[in-house]
Amino acid sequence: MYDIIGDIHGHADALEQLLQKLGYDNSKGYYSHPERKVIFVGDYIDRGPKIRETLEIVRAMADNKTAIALMGNHELNAILYNTKGTDGEYLREHSTRNVSQHAETAEQFKGRGAAYNNYIEWFKTLPLYHEEENLRAVHACWDKTHIQYLRDNLTNDRLTDNILLHRYKEDSRLTEAIEVTLKGKELPMPSGLTFQDKDGYARSALRIKWWLSPKQLTYRQYSIGTYDTLSDEIVPEALVSRNKPYSETEKPVFFGHYWLSGNTATSVYGKNVCCVDYSVAKAGKLVAYRWQGERCLHHGNIHYVTPSEL
Repeated sequence: MYDIIGDIHGHADALEQLLQKLGYDNSKGYYSHPERKVIFVGDYIDRGPKIRETLEIVRAMADNKTAIALMGNHELNAILYNTKGTDGEYLREHSTRNVSQHAETAEQFKGRGAAYNNYIEWFKTLPLYHEEENLRAVHACWDKTHIQYLRDNLTNDRLTDNILLHRYKEDSRLTEAIEVTLKGKELPMPSGLTFQDKDGYARSALRIKWWLSPKQLTYRQYSIGTYDTLSDEIVPEALVSRNKPYSETEKPVFFGHYWLSGNTATSVYGKNVCCVDYSVAKAGKLVAYRWQGERCLHHGNIHYVTPSEL
């Protein structure tokens, strides 16, 4: 049985409180439960006040088989930010925006370069998704075509230095599969409209509810976020013809990434789709879904803590 925990972003205190609330204890030097394990869906770094402590907790649990730690887009970004390609340029540009996103992690590892580099290497060992007989977990999006491509092209569902140096190229098929899996699917806003994201940047592409059928949905209905500039126009079929819904007959799938807010009852979509990211890094909640093996998910199995309670 699993407890699936959402994006932590350096909030180690909230993580420890949530683990204790779920019945895990640290008596062995790492958190464990007599009957259960955790699946972390990624995004351990950036933003929060205790990034190193978060990594220590998650890695100790993963090393001792009391948790499965998946890669998030922030771990991918950190890998790319610190890896040079064959042309000598970093795979993730050191732009003002990217430097800012990674600044809190860099600051908390200041003077600890060896430890920082060790974690970058550890990030490369994290699987991009997890699947077993009755459950799936991923950071952002479970698209069967992309997941199968990753199965066929990665070693043990993980990135390697060879793949990063020779196959992680802009607009490549492999890069698309990795980016969709860890960052989700996006849809251009209509008529050149933009909106401000959580960090105040103007965006012209929406993160979409990839598990829904896009037929006859408006931009507002298809968007995961809610913004004043969203349109009530029907999304043109030509823009979403490749997007296949996640069938209710499929295994339950869990993911993070999407910065939900408000009532956690909204985390369960339909029967078998659940988002466990409730914006702990923006004064929200750190959320876990306590999965008992059920195929039909229920919001009553959501547990959470908030930093304000600590």
